Amino acid sequence: MKDLGDQIAYWDGIGATKTFTHPVNPTWLAGVSRTARILDYGCGYGRVTAELSEHGFSDVSGVDLSPALIARARRLRPDLRFTVLTSPPELPCDPGTVDVALLFAVLTCIPDDDAQRALVTELHRVLAPGGLLYVSDMVLQGDERNRHRYATHADRFGTPYGVFTTDDGAVCRHHDIARLHALLSGFDLTDEHPITVTTMNGHQSQAVQLLARKR
Repeated sequence: MKDLGDQIAYWDGIGATKTFTHPVNPTWLAGVSRTARILDYGCGYGRVTAELSEHGFSDVSGVDLSPALIARARRLRPDLRFTVLTSPPELPCDPGTVDVALLFAVLTCIPDDDAQRALVTELHRVLAPGGLLYVSDMVLQGDERNRHRYATHADRFGTPYGVFTTDDGAVCRHHDIARLHALLSGFDLTDEHPITVTTMNGHQSQAVQLLARKR
């Protein structure tokens, strides 16, 4: 799990057919210039990238490690910029050249601690001073089904509690909120809001959205 791209077969296969649902809260971006440089990291098929464009942002782009998902994004929105990441989490961006970065349901797809930290560090590098990082991701679920999945995976593989395998083969992670706060310790947390989302496999689950600013 230490390689961010080690589930590429999943995301280029069945994962490329999924529907993603984490909502964008436009009020959190109300003060952002419509010409701001916005990066949707782990953009999938470009749903959030497209929504930002529809809100009037003119300089939005998406990146993802899955060629199949990027191909889907380009078919759906050929007018927008989408790039396949060849060496994630490394971005083809100079330091301080991004005003807003979004991580929507991305950390849940990166179960390894070190890989998560590497990604957040890379986003910190490319964000301009005062730039925003908008995270939307899954928190630990309290129902019996999920508790069993977490415990089973931890016992079998020695992974952190919250890591599990979906029925169709993806390794995912749900987070203690303290873990997410720790990941963003290099930023100033400016807002936090719990939400309920439908997962890519159709379950109602609890999630959280975090808005953080680079110091």
